[in-house]
Amino acid sequence: MRGHTAGVKTLLGDPKQAIIKIAIPMIIASTFQTLYNVVDAIWVAGLGADALASVGFFFPFFMLFMAVGMGLGVGGGSAISRRIGARDKEGASSVATHTVVIMILLAFAFTLPFLLFIEPIYVGMGAGRTMVHGIPYAQILLFGTVFIFFPSIGGAILRSEGDAKRAGMAIVLGAVLNIILDPIFIYVLGMGVPGAALATVISMAITSAVMFRWLFMKKDTFVTFKFKGFHFDRPILRDIFKVGFPASIQAMTMSLTMFIMNMLIVGIGGTDGIAVFSTGWRIATIAMMPVFGIATAVVAVIGAAYGARDYLKLERGFMYGVRLGVLIEIPTFILMILLAPMITSVFTQGPGAHRIEADLTLFLMTIPFFFPSMVWGMFSSSMFQGIGKGMYALVATIIRTVILAPPLAFLLAYVYGMGLSGIWWGIVLANIIGANISYSWARYHMRKLREKGARPSG
Repeated sequence: MRGHTAGVKTLLGDPKQAIIKIAIPMIIASTFQTLYNVVDAIWVAGLGADALASVGFFFPFFMLFMAVGMGLGVGGGSAISRRIGARDKEGASSVATHTVVIMILLAFAFTLPFLLFIEPIYVGMGAGRTMVHGIPYAQILLFGTVFIFFPSIGGAILRSEGDAKRAGMAIVLGAVLNIILDPIFIYVLGMGVPGAALATVISMAITSAVMFRWLFMKKDTFVTFKFKGFHFDRPILRDIFKVGFPASIQAMTMSLTMFIMNMLIVGIGGTDGIAVFSTGWRIATIAMMPVFGIATAVVAVIGAAYGARDYLKLERGFMYGVRLGVLIEIPTFILMILLAPMITSVFTQGPGAHRIEADLTLFLMTIPFFFPSMVWGMFSSSMFQGIGKGMYALVATIIRTVILAPPLAFLLAYVYGMGLSGIWWGIVLANIIGANISYSWARYHMRKLREKGARPSG
């Protein structure tokens, strides 16, 4: 297949090198993105615990939007990588075009309903006095839905052909802009919590513009886009959605779990409990960023190996990713527990924020216990997505986030009277048990692939 870019050559080469080359830019980019989330929380924390809670109430919905964009990106990216592995350039380009068109349609479909019903939803969630900040914050983000979607889709297309460098650069750009704009809008212009939302939308819009130039104007990507005379192709739609739809639902179940957890937390800790959960989860996400970065590489590398029917290469890439992730997460787990009081002090300087200090420290000393096991659970889902078995990844996630997490949290918090601590430990136990189930399933499936016969790895 002529016209290989450097990224495609990487993708089709040694799986260990491919994972490193794709993962490093994404780890850096994801770390910057999470750094922004933490800095954003610090700036909002300066407005007090109620401000933190108002942001926390929209957190499940923001995760929902990210879930849709991420899911579509995973579905399209997996289909592109498999076609690259099968030496089908035209097919890969058609998948990329379909993915962008679907994204535009979804952006319009999501914006209006949420704008119409966000206030009664907040009332039903028990947002109370935080609605004065929370409703404007939510409305601004909802108007920027298309800019929330596009970076996920554009980045996924670039990663699917091995171009993780530019995908990562775009994420870093958005994060840095967000960090710069946050204090300007929140404090200098006196916009408060809504200012944080406006900073996010503007940053994502600029990131989208940069990706638009790379994909549609510079035209140096492996895939090409042909919108003239476009019509939907059912086999391509089926291929995108058989991974993308389960991936979106998979992420949505996480959003649903966050929503349920918010309900459980409000019942015990009120809006202060929400402030602890949303702030603590942002901090904990930093520790997960290296794993997220490696996971995106695993999807692309495994997709290409599966497309080439090189099942030995597929398994080598998977196991290398798992070992690398565990080596990173074990020291991260230890450090977060040791530094929990120090980290907490950064987020409890605002008016009234000191009252969540003890609970936030407890959260940061509990949640890290599932970090190492998270690696093999997440990569198992990435393996299933890479080979086009999106439903398998979805089932594995549902086991962890719906079947295990809420019941365990309720049992420990309410039945055994552990309070907020019980909810945190419920999340930990659900993730550990779910990760082991997913990993066992993934290894079984890879063994079945080997039994089908494998081409020698080069």
